[in-house]
Amino acid sequence: MSGMESVDVVVVGGGPAGATAATELARAGRQVVLLDRMGRIKPCGGAIPPRLISQFAIPDGLLCEKVGGARIVSPSSRAVDMPIGDGYVGMVDRDGFDEWLRHRAAANGAERRTGTFERVDRDAQGNAVIVYRGQGSAEPKMLRARMVIGADGALSRVGRQCVPGAERVPFVFAYHEIIRSPSESSWDRSRCDVHYDGKLSPDFYAWVFPHGKTTSIGTGSMHKGFSLRGAVAELRQRLDLTGCETLRQEGAPIPLKPLKRWDNGRDVLLAGDAAGVVAPASGEGIYYAMLGGKLAAEAVEAALASADPRALAEARQKFMRLHGPVFWMLGIMQRYWYANDNRRERFVSICRDADVQQLTWDAYMNKELVRARPLAHLRIFFKNIAHLTGMVPAA
Repeated sequence: MSGMESVDVVVVGGGPAGATAATELARAGRQVVLLDRMGRIKPCGGAIPPRLISQFAIPDGLLCEKVGGARIVSPSSRAVDMPIGDGYVGMVDRDGFDEWLRHRAAANGAERRTGTFERVDRDAQGNAVIVYRGQGSAEPKMLRARMVIGADGALSRVGRQCVPGAERVPFVFAYHEIIRSPSESSWDRSRCDVHYDGKLSPDFYAWVFPHGKTTSIGTGSMHKGFSLRGAVAELRQRLDLTGCETLRQEGAPIPLKPLKRWDNGRDVLLAGDAAGVVAPASGEGIYYAMLGGKLAAEAVEAALASADPRALAEARQKFMRLHGPVFWMLGIMQRYWYANDNRRERFVSICRDADVQQLTWDAYMNKELVRARPLAHLRIFFKNIAHLTGMVPAA
């Protein structure tokens, strides 16, 4: 292995987390290889908040739609509109969005390589050696790295090999179909539709998200044996979209909670879905993946600069300080409100409340707990108690 190529960092996985980490490290002057197998598109509604657009300098041209609100639909087909007011949520198609992020990483100096990660070996000095198989290559290739970032998805092979506990991450399996948007349809393409219905998902939700010329229709569930394809077919039939051309069909696991540990204490750090940073209840992951990639890059840079691997733990510590309380709260919400259709009816009912709507959008758009309106929080607390106890009818 003495003549093997060596780099500072190998980032495994070229989604939002990996591409962001590679961009940040390349900007810091590190020699970075971004290893991605290509051709894999994650099923995703594609919603990105203004905080992401501004923080990560996403150009307006990448947005295929701008939505001004959401409509949530109960099991009995009662609908509640939740307008944003000022502002919008951007919609992206992960095919073009992820590729743009990888291109930006390369433009900043990261080297892109196409290949499939196989394992992490060690050389005689104990350095990490990435073994991967290049596209169309029969023989494996090897690349020595001082640090490795695993951003290879919810069932991360890097994590399962290198980080204790990574093999035990709980997940929802998500599936969606990208269809060609009809010229006329039964829903408003300036909003996102979210369906809370046990027939469409027994423990999560189904969605219809506009992408301009295309539309994402999907669902997710932890229940083994539940037909995700059947649920999407049911939703398309309800909305009279069965005749629309299906352009892509994609499925993937979506993690439900952050891992308790993101690094191996030595030279491997996880980011994005590999670290479990998808928000419970909402399933939102793009912003948290990109923030996780940025924090991973900062931690790796600190570890390289100080020669102290304990700096790797800072990525998780910083993330959980920022978003741990929100993830905890959303986890409780998902476990309770999504448990059965009766509770889903009550959940949709409480979303009619103006305080709930404003604080929901404030928290989503700004990615932080809103503390500026304590009286609104107090009112929501008592309204939740009333709905939980059944004092307020669901209708």
